[in-house]
Amino acid sequence: MNSFAPVLLTDQYELTMVSAALRDGTADRRCVFEVFARRLPAGRRYGVVAGPGRLVELIRDFRFTGTEIDFLRRAGFVEERAIAWLADYRFRGDIEGYAEGELFFPGSPILTVSGTFAECVLLETLILSVLNHDSAIAAAAARMVTAARGRPIIEMGSRRTHEAAAVAAARAAYLAGFASTSNLAAGERYGIPTTGTSAHAFTLLHDDEPAAFASQVATLGKNTTLLVDTYDIAQGIRNAIAVAGPDLRAVRIDSGDLSILADQSRELLDSLGATDTKIIVSGDMDEYSIATLAAEPVDMYGAGTAVVTGSGAPTAGLVYKLVEVEGRPVVKRSENKATVGGRKTAVRRHKPTGTATEEIVMSQGVPDHRPNDRLLQRSFVAGGEIVEPPTLRESREHLRQCLISIPWEGLKLSAGDPAIPVTIVPTA
Repeated sequence: MNSFAPVLLTDQYELTMVSAALRDGTADRRCVFEVFARRLPAGRRYGVVAGPGRLVELIRDFRFTGTEIDFLRRAGFVEERAIAWLADYRFRGDIEGYAEGELFFPGSPILTVSGTFAECVLLETLILSVLNHDSAIAAAAARMVTAARGRPIIEMGSRRTHEAAAVAAARAAYLAGFASTSNLAAGERYGIPTTGTSAHAFTLLHDDEPAAFASQVATLGKNTTLLVDTYDIAQGIRNAIAVAGPDLRAVRIDSGDLSILADQSRELLDSLGATDTKIIVSGDMDEYSIATLAAEPVDMYGAGTAVVTGSGAPTAGLVYKLVEVEGRPVVKRSENKATVGGRKTAVRRHKPTGTATEEIVMSQGVPDHRPNDRLLQRSFVAGGEIVEPPTLRESREHLRQCLISIPWEGLKLSAGDPAIPVTIVPTA
């Protein structure tokens, strides 16, 4: 997905810390790092874990080859002792955490990385880069899926972000419940359904709108979508049905007051006998604009910019903190950035009906198991070996079930408290 070696997708200070720790003898101390969010983005009531499936692939390939070693020697910021250690590096520790598609809240121990200090600290930037991006996209996309109330959404934001980020964003949006993507690389890499027909440029290329529509239908058949707002929408719909007939699959509207236009377009399509022709709307859609169209005759949405930018929250705000050294809890006490020491274990409690009520996080212990409790952490890497993760489709279903389980207030788009409280039980 990009041309950079995973080991260089990091910050310089990860390597300088390793170099210093090797010199002073602390590099091999057994440590535990945790990934968590101190707070959710403004207005959000839950977060969505996304990216572990991508992350384990990158960790598998996290090796320093001759090219990277040569670069480090030229750069000169790490000692030769550290360079020799890096040349033999591979992660041999353990990683466990919340399953992809799981919901998280402030204080949830999303990912736990254990091993020597040196091997764990090297992964910090890569882990945060993947999880912060993918989780932000998935949370925004999940809110859009909720707002759509069962109507499909197409992810179409590739041109609004970095080319590699576009593929990861398409994956995260599909995890969150989007129906398809316009991004072919995401389709090839992750098996996500792809879709797309034509842009305004194709219509403008032709001498008139009917000629453009006729060309598209001749090539793709009537099971296609005609873009009808290049000139006049009403006339565009008439031209579309005149060319394709009343069994045209769909028309797309990409501009204007979509609430009014959707209603008018449905009436016009029905009057032309195209009662089964669907209406797709796009154009800077986010969860709020989708929600405003809930009562309108819209059959499908296309969302782009808002998805790939996290709909105003482009990062999940996750941090990677050292919480344990040689079995001893360690605590950062900085103002507004305090941590709870010790390795955490998390369970989510539910009513007998399946509704989640609380998340219990215990430091250096396991919460008492109660009926309807669900342990939240699973193994991703054990002794340096990758534990095969669930498929993307399995994770997509897991998220759907998680969203069903939280109280309905937690699905609101308005600002409010997290959907369920998190109780952190510190070390005794």
